[in-house]
Parts: sequence; C-alpha cells; structure tokens
Amino acid sequence: MAAEVGEGNCIGYAARDQSGFLSPFKFNRREVGPKDVRIRITHCGICHSDLHQAKNEWGGSLYPMVPGHEIVGVVEAVGSEVTKIAVGQRGGVGCMVDSCRTCQACKEHVEQFCPGTVYTYNRPDPKSPGEVTQGGYSSSIVCDEDFVLSIPEALSSDLAAPLLCAGITVYSPMVYYGANKPGMRLGVVGLGGLGHMAVKFGKAFGMEVTVLSTSPSKEKEAKDVLGADRFIVTKDAEAMKAAAGSLDAIVDTVSAQHELGPYLELLTFNGKMILVGVPPQPYDLHAFQLIGGRKTVAGSLIGGVKETQEMLELCAQKGVVPMIEVIDIQDINKAYERMMKSDVKYRFVIDIEKSLK
Repeated sequence: MAAEVGEGNCIGYAARDQSGFLSPFKFNRREVGPKDVRIRITHCGICHSDLHQAKNEWGGSLYPMVPGHEIVGVVEAVGSEVTKIAVGQRGGVGCMVDSCRTCQACKEHVEQFCPGTVYTYNRPDPKSPGEVTQGGYSSSIVCDEDFVLSIPEALSSDLAAPLLCAGITVYSPMVYYGANKPGMRLGVVGLGGLGHMAVKFGKAFGMEVTVLSTSPSKEKEAKDVLGADRFIVTKDAEAMKAAAGSLDAIVDTVSAQHELGPYLELLTFNGKMILVGVPPQPYDLHAFQLIGGRKTVAGSLIGGVKETQEMLELCAQKGVVPMIEVIDIQDINKAYERMMKSDVKYRFVIDIEKSLK
C-alpha cells in the first residue's frame, strides 16, 4: 500500500476532491467515551451513494472524505456505561451514527427522519467539534452504542455488511407499506444492489415476485439464481400491456431517469409504488394516473436502528443474504469505475481486515 497521507490513529481511503479518486489517508477517531463502542472494521460494503458523494454529485461534499456506511467488525473497546454489546462481539454501523434522541421521529425509532440525524460520513461531527464524520473505508470506527448493531452468528461479516444499507432500504418500506404478505404480487424495478435484495425479501415473505427490467439478459439470473417468478422486459410494449393490473406493489430501485406511468399501469387498484431510487430530475406524474385506481406513490429512506436489527435477525433466520464480490481496498477506484458501468453482481464488499494494513 502507498504511504498514508496525514497523521492520526486511523487509516482509511479518502476522496480529496470531486474527482472521487480515493487514496490512503490518516485521521483521528475520538477517544472512547462512556457510551461509545470502538469497532475494528473487518468489512465494509460499497454503496452507490458513496460514489455520488465522493464525486459531489449531490452537492455539499466535505473533503477529505472517507466513505462507507455498511460497516461490520469486531468490538475492541467499550465505554463504562455500555450495556448493549461487549468486547469481542461483532458489531455493525449503518448509515447513521447519532440523532437528537428527543424528537418524535427518534421516539418512534425512525431516527433517519430526525432533523438532527448525523450520518456516518460527510457530515459535521457534533462529538468532535470542527471535525467531519468519516466512514468505513477505514481501520476502525467509534460510535455511540445506540447506533451499533449486533451481527447474528448465522451471518458472515462480508454478507452482513450490505444489509446495513441495501438490505434495510428495501426491507423497511416493504414492511411499512404492507408489501410483505404471503401470496401478494410484488414487482421490482431494477436488478442491482437494492433490487436483488427486494427480490430476495419478496421470496422470503412468500410473495410472487416479478422483475421489471430493460435488460433481457438479466432474465435467467433473476429466475434461476434469485428465484423470481416472472420477468418482464419493460421495453416490450406488448408484454407490459399484458401485465396491466397484475401487481399489488412495486419497489422501484432505479436512480436513472425513467417514467413512472408505465409502471403504475401494472398496479391493481389500491396498488402501491414505493420509490427508493433517486433519479436526478423530478418525475412527471399526472393525478389521473393515481385517481383511477386509488393508487399510491410513496418513498422511503433506509430504516431506524431498531428495525435494522429486526431485519438482521430475520435474514439470519431465513438465510436472506446479498450476492457480493469481495475486493481489496487497493482496488476501490477500479470498483467505482465498474459501478458506473453497472458491472457488479450485486454489491462490492471491501475486505478491510485483509487488505488495509
């Protein structure tokens, strides 16, 4: 590995500017406080939002930036008041590391909607004034125990990591909007990191799952590997017409620009379309597309800590895990290039323990 840049007690890979190029970087993690947990990171998933923020595609990026919010490792120190987890156990950190704890969202365990939510990286760090939160492409992290997750024994660390963003991002709205009932007909738009998890959860819930994709080449894997019941090529006008009214709910994971209208036609009356992808431009949607069938278009953002823990337990019980490709951290920039070409099935995971020395 190239010589690290800077000084500090933690080694990571950081973007320095909107080129998004990542290189070695040393920085300081805070000392372990009474309610803190220090985790030696062993694995970190790579989310597409890491790429967006490293390249400042959403604006407001703070550099130097160490991305990563699908973090799993081993607890190596705990504060004097920590009761949730112990040294030697595996712990995880997802997209958040703090919140206000007093607002209605926090009281209802949906901290992701708290106005004071502190995200795992690329945010001012209130516990280290003047510093910025840094993520999991690094050797360790210090986090308040309330935002640390316990990793069930049945889940390996590399497979658990993507569940902390990709998994909860589709699991949470499926449960909240009732798109998790046996026998229901679920459509999944897009077959990437989020989409393949929606298919897996749908099958685990006992649903009939239809993958909706622009790529005919994905049909065999969608059915034979992921277990989808049907596959519709959305560019095929006749196939789309024949499927009108055939779905109870759709999870739309696509962040590329696309029209919602053709998908809404696939919903039966009272059907729900749940958006978890973030295209760059607003959707063009007419009220008549909803009124005629009392249809709902909804959105969702990750999930709270309590719900994420519940999801992890369910994944352990039912064997719901992502399909991953494990890489060394030295290959992170190549991985970003491949992500931009959708050349991954379906989530990169960095082996931090092996490759970041």
